[in-house]
Amino acid sequence: MPEKNGGCRADGLSGPARQVHRAVLAAFARTGQRPARSELERLARRADVSLDAVLAELTAADVMAFDAGGEIRAAYPFSPIRTPIRVSWAGGPAAYAMCAIDALGMSAMLGRPVTITAAEPGTGRIVTIRTEGDRARWQPRTAVVFAGSAGDDCRQSADRTCGYINFFATARAARAWARRHPEITGRLLTRQGALDIGIAEFGTLLQASLRARAPAAHPAPGPARGS
Repeated sequence: MPEKNGGCRADGLSGPARQVHRAVLAAFARTGQRPARSELERLARRADVSLDAVLAELTAADVMAFDAGGEIRAAYPFSPIRTPIRVSWAGGPAAYAMCAIDALGMSAMLGRPVTITAAEPGTGRIVTIRTEGDRARWQPRTAVVFAGSAGDDCRQSADRTCGYINFFATARAARAWARRHPEITGRLLTRQGALDIGIAEFGTLLQASLRARAPAAHPAPGPARGS
């Protein structure tokens, strides 16, 4: 299966690794860009841990991926480089998703409506999805997600699945693409099924950070004395 189960894997991180992971996702949400390695080093020092150990843990959990220089090349659901799947939201930066499932989970993760604009592989036809939590409006209405995978399960998701989980304008177009790429194994997902997977994988990743930033609720006034 191509799903990464990112939320479940993040639950198993150590405290320092979880802090770095959430800080990286929050940085992408603020700027649309990856934080520099120097920022990762600062976060590791603050947690009093080795950065190399944290990066190794995040890599092993397959919640992030790094290049040979230790720079971020994937922080699911975000991509630090341009992909065919762009995600935007009111008051936020333009960001890119690693794959279609990642994009569909962003609204639940960020706690706000988002607009996904994707180019269909091979044709460049545009698919637009407006998501708000567990609701989505697809244009065209015939759009689907093809969830594919290449190679064995030993590689990280960034290399094994992310390039092959895409939006297509029709199921027919997705099947035609799959026939042209017999090296990719996969299946069509229903619109609701794809959305549900995205929410399950990413919906909880930033909830603690969002709650911490939310203003404190004021208690409701009680009845006036003597009333």
